Amino acid sequence: MAMNLRLSDQQAEALRARAEKEGRSMQQVALSAVDEYLLRTADDELTDELAARGAERFANLLRRLGE
Repeated sequence: MAMNLRLSDQQAEALRARAEKEGRSMQQVALSAVDEYLLRTADDELTDELAARGAERFANLLRRLGE
């Protein structure tokens, strides 16, 4: 899927510098950043889901500990 990404001049220059430093294209660096963001947010969602399940599962224990 093709997509246009509009960057500010500062963002474009920072991306260009990072790509040059790593010996990769700007597109490769941007795709890597998107992949890392998606993985991190998926991990955050899983953590939230597990915490909610734990709170529900141990609600009575947590209530008693709070007394």
